[in-house]
Amino acid sequence: MMQPNSTDPMSRYRPSAELITILAVCALFVVVPALLNNDYLLNKVARYLVLGMLAMSLSLSWGYAGILNLGQAMSFGLGSYAMAMTLKLKTVPVHTGPQGLPDFMVWNNVAQLPWFWWPFESQTFAILAGIAIPAAVAAALGWFMFRGRVTGVYVAIITLAAMVVLNLVIIDQQQYTGGFNGITDLAQLELFGIAFDAYGRSTYYLVTICMAAALLGAYAFTRTKAGLIIQAIRDHESRVRYFGYDVGAYQIVAFALSAAIAGLAGMLYAIVMEFASPTFLGVQLSLSVVVWCAVGGRQSLLGALLGAILVAGVQGALSESATFLETWTLVMGGLFVLIVLFLPKGLAGLVSSLWTLIRRRSFRPFRGVHQIEQTEGGA
Repeated sequence: MMQPNSTDPMSRYRPSAELITILAVCALFVVVPALLNNDYLLNKVARYLVLGMLAMSLSLSWGYAGILNLGQAMSFGLGSYAMAMTLKLKTVPVHTGPQGLPDFMVWNNVAQLPWFWWPFESQTFAILAGIAIPAAVAAALGWFMFRGRVTGVYVAIITLAAMVVLNLVIIDQQQYTGGFNGITDLAQLELFGIAFDAYGRSTYYLVTICMAAALLGAYAFTRTKAGLIIQAIRDHESRVRYFGYDVGAYQIVAFALSAAIAGLAGMLYAIVMEFASPTFLGVQLSLSVVVWCAVGGRQSLLGALLGAILVAGVQGALSESATFLETWTLVMGGLFVLIVLFLPKGLAGLVSSLWTLIRRRSFRPFRGVHQIEQTEGGA
């Protein structure tokens, strides 16, 4: 008897086809500036790409590792604040005069720059910290959870609680973080002599390059031995543990890698938005990421990214419409419910099913002709 996968003559080429699709989508986003002459729209597309990166990072954790992180926005917020802190120090003393302090510290009678702000005078340190700090926090949190074999809904509750605590700390320490207002009036990022204006093409290409690198890196990771083991843990954790693998260690790696990508997205978001706010690590954003990932398809990196862009774009259009000004949240909630009920694998799963159906029908005539030729030859 033939194995189930042997009936599909193209099954062995699926990774390559998926990679080609990813490269094609990345190439499509590269040519977007040639199609848009409006700087505001270009900035909006860049924002959506960053949010797509955030959803893709959750796909790596939730879809591939089976870890539902309801506090994904925590890593995103940490990255955004790391970038905002270094860009804010670049504006000193433009906004504050000879004190050499960020304006909100002056308003709160802070006498000198706090010690934990000192390293962020180096832009290189800030960029590295925007990736390393979220990864380290996630690894530490994951160590307590996965070494203790915490799974399922308890992981979701712990990650959500950790994010809420950090959000409250940032708001409470107003004299050091800007409180509710966040960190505003940021300088432009400068790398290799290039100034990245939030509404310029240079910033858009920076976002696109980082998005493509993160997407391809995550895709490559899922194809490694560690990536395959993580997917096996998602499906049959007890079996993987029985074979002698350190399940907790692999889960920590996936959790930390997901947080690192989210931190990178957070840094880019601070550049694009020109500020960092406690809302970047709020419950609303974190739950929205779950919706985006579910709509696009949590077990597809590209699907989660495109799902975030699609939903965030529709959400932005509805929220700006006079007709849906007060009801757009209900519309988006209804869309999420319909997707979960009728498309549990998201839009990526729907596209995959349709493509498989079309491919099977296209190969059926050829198999029929081959069988007729074999019959005639035997006669």
